[in-house]
Amino acid sequence: MPPRASAKPSRKSLPPAVAAPDRAVEEVDTRYLETLIGYNARRAALSVIGLFLQRMAVYGLKPVDFSVLSLITHNPGITSAQLCSALSILPPNLVGIINALARRGLIGRQPHPRDGRAMGLHLTDAGHALMVEAEQTASDLEIEATGRLSAAERQTLIRLLRKVYLPP
Repeated sequence: MPPRASAKPSRKSLPPAVAAPDRAVEEVDTRYLETLIGYNARRAALSVIGLFLQRMAVYGLKPVDFSVLSLITHNPGITSAQLCSALSILPPNLVGIINALARRGLIGRQPHPRDGRAMGLHLTDAGHALMVEAEQTASDLEIEATGRLSAAERQTLIRLLRKVYLPP
């Protein structure tokens, strides 16, 4: 007959936090998490996004709204399908975003020159004026958020992050 398992695990087999419940944590050890790309990318993103949300509030833009408008700014006539692909947004989710931006008078729809079934998206004059300011604000806040990086380090960071999420 095999030996009976102990109802209470020995302290030697448990991690220190479980083995010593009576010990208070004075300083949080994040060394392991700091070795993970996801953890570091998320912490950096939260820092930048927090500043982004603050600064874009005056324009009434959330990150996804800004991204959609920026793509329309730099790709006049872009279709909803192209936006979905570029931003990894599901079509039903994009419909609400596009409709809200159109209701605000920031974008308009025009027939696509090569695809009679598609509509091209374009900025209105109001959308263009808003995006000139919003993109300058985004550029400024990125420099502020990454103030401890040199311009070369900033470009290297962007290049390396793109290598993580873009297909080879």
